Amino acid sequence: MSAPGRTAMATDRKPRDDEIDVYGLTHQGKVRQSNQDHFLICSLSRQVQVHQTSLPDIGQVAGAAERLAFLAMVADGVGGGNMGGEASRLAVEHITAFVLQSVHAYYTADPHDDAAFARVLEEAAMQAHADLLERGQNDPDARGMATTLTLWIGVWPRAYLLQVGDSRCYVLRGRELTQISRDQTMAQELVDAGVMKRSEADRTKWAHVLSSAIGGPQTAPVVVRLDQAWNQVGLLCSDGLTKHVTDERIRERLRTMSSAKQACEALLEDALADGGTDNITILIGRTVRKD
Repeated sequence: MSAPGRTAMATDRKPRDDEIDVYGLTHQGKVRQSNQDHFLICSLSRQVQVHQTSLPDIGQVAGAAERLAFLAMVADGVGGGNMGGEASRLAVEHITAFVLQSVHAYYTADPHDDAAFARVLEEAAMQAHADLLERGQNDPDARGMATTLTLWIGVWPRAYLLQVGDSRCYVLRGRELTQISRDQTMAQELVDAGVMKRSEADRTKWAHVLSSAIGGPQTAPVVVRLDQAWNQVGLLCSDGLTKHVTDERIRERLRTMSSAKQACEALLEDALADGGTDNITILIGRTVRKD
């Protein structure tokens, strides 16, 4: 039984910057010749303040105003040569630019209006999709380039998850790990249709065939609203992690973590130890109340 007023106390203010423990990393893996994943972690105020990213040319903004939101995203590129990496890079850059430049996103949109906020995020995904399609039309070498995109934006005490593809989002609440995202793969479509069981689908060739992607033949952005709370742990990852590390192992790593950096590095080692057959990107964040 919770103490009186405990729930109210847990959400009476948003976390300060020093109460947010967040870290991200990306690794080529043991088999792939290049890394086609990209990620971004940043605070949003009147400007963007980049904490970490795999992107090469995003500048650091100093002296930002009060944090309005916290943004994290993972993109896992699809395409021959380096085109997958180019697709994931462009998607992350374009969506970040859209968020910064869109008046509707942070100055006129009401974050408490779920429908309006969801439309803003869906519009960002569709604009990135259109940008990649246009690139493919103008450059024959870029045709077929596509990417997943899983984006978390926290507007305390709410959060919104935007997903296209099969890069996942998990949340650990207490001892319970929940996959918030839904894999947009042909295997998941077959499971939803009752054609096969989940345990069977994971072993088929359809397990990593995307049914929706930024720049792909089809794109179907999905936005989910969540409630944030102190001491929850969130994880975004590309399928280079989940191909090799079970949900149970992820749960234990997050439950026993000493820091976001330590947990990211431990999960990376788990994926590499099991073969590391794909690029691996892991972002972990949590709020730790200090008063």
